[in-house]
Amino acid sequence: MKKLLFVINTLGQAGAETALLNLLRQIDPKQYEVSLYVLMGQGEMVSELPEYVKLLNSSFNESPVLSGAGRRLMAQRVMAAAFRRGTVFRLLPYLLRNFFSMAAKRQVQMDKLLWRLLSDGGQRFSEKYDLAVAYLEGGSAYYVSDHVKALKKTAFLHVDYGQAGYNRRLDKDCYLDFDRVYAVSDEVKASFDKVYPECAERCFVFHNLLDEEGIRWKASLPGGFEDDFQGIRILTVGRLTAQKAYDMALEAMSLLKKQGEQVRWYVLGEGNQRKFLEEKRKKLSLEEDFLLMGAVKNPYPYFAQADIYVHATRFEGKSIAIQEAQILGKPVLVSDCSGNREQVTGDVDGLFCDLTPESICGGIQMMIHDPELRARLGRAAARRSFGDRAELDKLLELSVERNSRL
Repeated sequence: MKKLLFVINTLGQAGAETALLNLLRQIDPKQYEVSLYVLMGQGEMVSELPEYVKLLNSSFNESPVLSGAGRRLMAQRVMAAAFRRGTVFRLLPYLLRNFFSMAAKRQVQMDKLLWRLLSDGGQRFSEKYDLAVAYLEGGSAYYVSDHVKALKKTAFLHVDYGQAGYNRRLDKDCYLDFDRVYAVSDEVKASFDKVYPECAERCFVFHNLLDEEGIRWKASLPGGFEDDFQGIRILTVGRLTAQKAYDMALEAMSLLKKQGEQVRWYVLGEGNQRKFLEEKRKKLSLEEDFLLMGAVKNPYPYFAQADIYVHATRFEGKSIAIQEAQILGKPVLVSDCSGNREQVTGDVDGLFCDLTPESICGGIQMMIHDPELRARLGRAAARRSFGDRAELDKLLELSVERNSRL
């Protein structure tokens, strides 16, 4: 029986984590012994792991990663990793060098530095695997590259590599150590190839696997909107981060209200921009019109009950949320950016907009005032397919190949 190890940064409720769970559910436990190590040892989606997946963490906390309690726990975990085996002292030159490089560009991203601390301060395992999979950029890639013994190693890329703030010096060229790299879209691959041209011939596109029937079933369960709003419901699902451009969404909502549209915008997700967005919402007097509802365990009834799904972001890898909206037959409006471009065919199963308040507002109004357009886009979206077993075979075939890594 082949031994597989998957490593991911957290198991919080987000797109990559959802994609990993869907992938794990399709692996045959009669053929593969599957283990998982979660670098942060935290996340509310751990309860959804298939029973045959062995969780390697010596301790695990189910607190939501982006809740107040979750962030405090994350800080504790980072501190523990920093001082385990003297990690912070060994990494000090690396941390300072990259911090000052970021500061010079006015783009300090502490999470990028902390992933190296968590990787080098993480647990160690003596087990040797047939295939080790780093399922996210940053910490999991560093960990598999530096601290896992495996005949084959592969890494997944879920974001536009350059846009997300990664670079070779930060990564210590770790991707050179992987036998194969999988990007979730063509644009993610193209971005990565520019930075790691040596890896271009072993970098392939791997489309996210989604459980379409499971999503439709969950959408039929009790839940969803509890207010009695009678106008057009707009939905967006995603973490409250700068990448997701909720500041633009708020400005667009302000324009919609000024023009008398009967709309309400609901956001499912949590993140480090909550306070900023709440303050901006208050300044725009949108407290009752733009609702930050936090993360929910089952978002699918909200998708099913929404009239329009909007995903106007600064950049993407490949958005699971867009795919979920399409599975449930929702008309989608997306910004014309990397990642989003590959998921929507303009005026066929969705509309594109520029990332400006005016363009977002205009796209929404086009859908508001043309019910037949919404219906046509939704029907086309529902005809898409997201469950190709051949994608999984691309990955598992690596576990039967041999080399002299060990």
